[in-house]
Amino acid sequence: MTYQLHYWPGIQGRGEFVRLALEAAGASYVDVARGEPGDGQGLPAMAFYLEDQSVARPPFACPFLVDGKLVVAQAAAILLHLGPKLGLVGGSEADRLWTHQLQLTIADVVAEAHDSHHPVGTGLYYEDQKAEARRRAGEFRRERIPKFFAWFEAVLERNPKNAGRKLPHLVGARLSYADLSLFQLVDGLLYAFPRGTKRALKKAPRLAALHAGVGAHKRLAAYLASERRIPFNEEGIFRRYPELDG
Repeated sequence: MTYQLHYWPGIQGRGEFVRLALEAAGASYVDVARGEPGDGQGLPAMAFYLEDQSVARPPFACPFLVDGKLVVAQAAAILLHLGPKLGLVGGSEADRLWTHQLQLTIADVVAEAHDSHHPVGTGLYYEDQKAEARRRAGEFRRERIPKFFAWFEAVLERNPKNAGRKLPHLVGARLSYADLSLFQLVDGLLYAFPRGTKRALKKAPRLAALHAGVGAHKRLAAYLASERRIPFNEEGIFRRYPELDG
């Protein structure tokens, strides 16, 4: 089974959370919008699901995943679907729900990170809202990043399976999609707010260990070093504007 991932071709964005799961599991997938229209891929293939009236349950936006006849949108929902298939979630209902809750919290932080540079409106350029962005980013950097990091640190500390382990996990003793997404969140924040994020990580050593350890995962490390990994840039969610890092 080859999964079809649909997301904008020039940015990591929310699609990257799904890519990391597929890559870490060694799953077969096509990053459709990055392909050629002549091969039935590219942006026209993605637009079909978003715009064509024959699609009974159209996604509101990408990312979305096509798995056979099933179309799943929203990164957290996609990972909820893929987790059991890829072996990236525990077998119990409690573990699956807890992992999903963690993913939804990560999505909350991602939304706040985006709003730090677009606090007024997504239809406006950053240059149209720089004063508001400076104020919003300051609060996000000083208050919100440390608060979220402290919570993730507590989750890692309270997981009994982490006792004596150099690489902690959010749920149980194995790598989950929530671990991968938390890695991406920290990586993105280190790009966008390197000074503020490094300060917060000093107070969250388990989170720092998770970020380092997940990044060293054999398949993931190969992906991160490959051309498949789109570099962070100022078109995506995590954007580096030095004036916002304080």
